[in-house]
Amino acid sequence: MGKDIFKNKEARDRQENWYQRFLERAGQTVEHKTISTSFGEGHVLVAGDPKKPTLVCLHAMLTSSAHLLSEIRHLTDHYHLIIPDIPGHSVRAIPERLSFKDGSHTQWFTEVIDALELDTFNLFGVSLGGYIAREFASTSPERVNRLALLVPAGIVQASVFKGLMSMVVPMIKFKMNPSEENLKNVANFLISEWDEDWGYFLGDSMNDFITPRKIPPLATDEELQTLKMPMLVIAADDDISFPGGPMIDRIESLIPEAETDLMEDTRHCPPTNEEFRRWLAHRLVKFMNQ
Repeated sequence: MGKDIFKNKEARDRQENWYQRFLERAGQTVEHKTISTSFGEGHVLVAGDPKKPTLVCLHAMLTSSAHLLSEIRHLTDHYHLIIPDIPGHSVRAIPERLSFKDGSHTQWFTEVIDALELDTFNLFGVSLGGYIAREFASTSPERVNRLALLVPAGIVQASVFKGLMSMVVPMIKFKMNPSEENLKNVANFLISEWDEDWGYFLGDSMNDFITPRKIPPLATDEELQTLKMPMLVIAADDDISFPGGPMIDRIESLIPEAETDLMEDTRHCPPTNEEFRRWLAHRLVKFMNQ
């Protein structure tokens, strides 16, 4: 298992150790569910009181359900969290990268939530998870009560060449000499503040995963305009992948009723400190409970 997304067994084992580390950081009582889909058997992490309202959450590229739970753990005070592991992008997920061209991600996600017997629900997605959440909401808007997206892929796209060129020299230096200093020079383009777990995980993930060759496509104007449910988009002003200013401009021009927040002095990966975790939880609860 994992032969298609990891470079070798040692890489997969290292990522499983990181999964456990971030699960410990979350500090929550959790349940692990195995869900059968037409793409294979996948994993879903469940946390929080099942008597509370359901919030389905989708994690970022090459992370996991445990990584996301560690940063949104305060939401378990308010919601029953359901966090599927995205195929091809988590050590616990189906070891296959799905196509962005044929609706495969939406099909997989639909099969997961159908298996969990969810009819309508609130939905939150981060980065790649934000793309999948948006795509599903555009396809099945009647099933999403409220949609919240944090630094989502697929709304705007910075120059891929510019982004790669800005990181290529630090990346080469890190590959040749994986010191903490060189790792920080790479991570500085992506994370808003240094965190040892996230930083060293990032270094390992760059070496352990086979690099994804495809990026999510941009949503069309028509796809965005189908989003009639209440919507919140939180973007980062210093995001080299999905720049926050243009993202907010596009959302506000096409979906004027959407709520938008632009985080200042923030890169693609927001701060991983307690102050930000509590701010994000408060912001999401305020939006979801309106």
